[in-house]
Amino acid sequence: MAHHMPEYGHVVGSGFLEVLLPALALTAAVGVYLLLAHRARRRNPALGWSRWRTAGFATAMALLGVALLPPVALFAHGDFRGHMAQHMLIGMYAPLALVLAAPVTLLLRVLPAARGRRLTAVLHSPPARFIAHPVVALALSAGSLVVLYFTPLYNTTMDNPAGHWLLHAHFLLSGSLFAYVMAGPDPAPSRPGVRARLIYLGVAVAAHAVISQLIYGGFWVDIYAPIEQVRGGAQIMYYGGDIAELLLAAALVATWRPDHRRPTARGLITPRESSASA
Repeated sequence: MAHHMPEYGHVVGSGFLEVLLPALALTAAVGVYLLLAHRARRRNPALGWSRWRTAGFATAMALLGVALLPPVALFAHGDFRGHMAQHMLIGMYAPLALVLAAPVTLLLRVLPAARGRRLTAVLHSPPARFIAHPVVALALSAGSLVVLYFTPLYNTTMDNPAGHWLLHAHFLLSGSLFAYVMAGPDPAPSRPGVRARLIYLGVAVAAHAVISQLIYGGFWVDIYAPIEQVRGGAQIMYYGGDIAELLLAAALVATWRPDHRRPTARGLITPRESSASA
């Protein structure tokens, strides 16, 4: 059942440093990305670097800024509906824009050859393949919501600034991982075919729908907030999640490239390397 939210002594997002540091970090991230994009254009003018990708990164940072700074940050602390809106921005919408910005591809464009090979080796390593498996990504993104809202964890993080920021980091990282596995121009060795990804995406849609409906009905939830706030937050999760997952499905289709194949002299099928799109 949902309960009335207690009064907390510290409001996350209200301190000067809690406003200044995220703003500086997001601005610095945009500056670094722009610098790397400029280097990528200078290193290979023929390939250049897509302004759409740059716009995607700027959009991701803007969405994170909206979520982490006032007034949304203050609203999220005092109202479960604000928390859920913040969750959608950090965990679903910003990750999609970030993945479409292709930060790994940008790094590979500007790194020296030796470091680029090391980064590629990391992406192909067994631990990276395991973490980037769709089942693991789905468990970390959608599965963690069960732990958050059906145990005392949510209430604990609301009364603990460090826990609150760790929760934000989890939303961003797990959401980015799932979006990276599902779609995007960056290389992903563990990424399955389009049909399999659509199935995993369908499971994510169903999981978000079931969790939001359970929260709306007050079944097994452990959230200290008025009933109207809990139900409003559940509606935001239900409809906001649907929109985000539709956008992710559109990105999956838009960034999909067919695997052109041709027979060899022995009649075997080998992939034909396609040119990288900028």
